[in-house]
Amino acid sequence: MKIFPAIDIKDKKCVRLIKGDFENKTEYEMSPVDQAGKYKDTGFKNLHIVDLDGALTGEPINIEIIKDIVGKFDLKIEIGGGVRNFETIQKYIDVGVEKVILGSAAIKERRFLEEACIKFPNQIALGLDAKDGHLAISGWTEDSDKLTTEYLKKVNEYGVSRIIYTDINRDGTKQSPNFQETQKVAEISNCPVVISGGVSSIDDIKKSRDLKNIEGVIVGKAIYDGDIKLDELAKEIDA
Repeated sequence: MKIFPAIDIKDKKCVRLIKGDFENKTEYEMSPVDQAGKYKDTGFKNLHIVDLDGALTGEPINIEIIKDIVGKFDLKIEIGGGVRNFETIQKYIDVGVEKVILGSAAIKERRFLEEACIKFPNQIALGLDAKDGHLAISGWTEDSDKLTTEYLKKVNEYGVSRIIYTDINRDGTKQSPNFQETQKVAEISNCPVVISGGVSSIDDIKKSRDLKNIEGVIVGKAIYDGDIKLDELAKEIDA
């Protein structure tokens, strides 16, 4: 089971949003680089980073911070937020991230996702961010008319290396992930799925182990708020 501590970056700070609402955010004192170092020191191997400024603007606003994290720490990083073209994907690959997450651009234009998977084999992850069964786009500020499962069936053969499934209604709430919907996605998906949104306790991690085709879990607000202790969470990495 891979554990992905989360770092969401806005205005060069670590923040956490409630249900993706940019007006309902908590800022934390530790810088993204220092937070990444803390995760590394505790024994984590993977890291989930979202450039929230990028999600809103469509540009890799915080790429220098990502570059700094990659350069200082031996972590496998997946990065998302505002990745809309091949140039941005290449920039992130060049600084050394393991996987680039495509979200809005892939949902709006399936051809872009397909070509990205061909151009960057095993380096493209697909972010499926859902609210009430429908995909959300543009930093979760816009709902699409696409059903999550129907969209996945259409892109299942493209060669995506990982899916990150987030239930927006759970994200940042610490109410536990939507295991039922996540399992529906995992059963359809040709690639492994990472659970995101609402993780509140070690019990959520343990429950994730019982689900098929689940590669890992992203943990964010529960770490920052102290609900889950890092050393306790780290024990679950190779358990």
